[in-house]
Amino acid sequence: MQKQLLYILLVVIIISCVDHEKGKTPIAKVYNNYLYKEDIKTILPKRFTKQDSLLLVSSYINKWAKEQLLFKKAKINLDKREEENVNKLVEQYRRDLLINKYKEAIVKQELDTLVTQINIDSFYKENKEIFRLNEELVKFRYISFGNDILNPKEFISLFKSDDDESDIKIMERELQLKSYSLNDTIWIKYDEVIKKTPFIKNYDKNKFLRKNKFIQKEDSSGVYLIKVKGVLLRNQIAPISYALPTIKQMILHKRKLELLRKIEEILTEDAIKNKEFEIY
Repeated sequence: MQKQLLYILLVVIIISCVDHEKGKTPIAKVYNNYLYKEDIKTILPKRFTKQDSLLLVSSYINKWAKEQLLFKKAKINLDKREEENVNKLVEQYRRDLLINKYKEAIVKQELDTLVTQINIDSFYKENKEIFRLNEELVKFRYISFGNDILNPKEFISLFKSDDDESDIKIMERELQLKSYSLNDTIWIKYDEVIKKTPFIKNYDKNKFLRKNKFIQKEDSSGVYLIKVKGVLLRNQIAPISYALPTIKQMILHKRKLELLRKIEEILTEDAIKNKEFEIY
């Protein structure tokens, strides 16, 4: 490896003596193509040692040389028709890239991103069928605490009361809890319930997925209290609150397509009007 590095450095020194029109310092050559010192400055990290930098330069030079050699061989061995096909593909890719960049700029500048509640309600009402669930959703609340807690019966009583006043009292004692979630107004996936309360994994799923189901579980680590406030099963329609992020995304996507279609129509009409687009 050291001999290779010395060889590269020797080549760099020899080639560097050549005066090029570009005013750059060449460090490698394949056929009539040069790799310049200025081209590799950006790849050199600031905090690397000199040896690490030499290794990185060596690897880069070898990769560059292989690409040049393969490109040369490809041009020699591919017939003219194949080369023309490649050129067409490159041109098509360039055209598509420019068009997409233009579309992105138009969308960024012109798209109305304000989605009102009226927009959401209307879209949901017209497209309810596409929001059928492929998984169970649950509204639930739970708390867990250790066996060493001083007032377990009080916590159990407050949790069962299931009202705002009781929740406030529970939260006043939250430092005594191991974990909790009292927000039972949002729908979450059944899989998320299992993550929050792992012991449910061993519980009969059909029995668990019942509205107003109360579970009290005790083991060596502590006590779990769970209440299921709502259940939605597979193939039922997702509630609008749960589908909200998807609805907004779909509304904006639809607007984007309509905007681009309108732009294309305007461009075509103007081109025909100005006789820049004619069909013979």
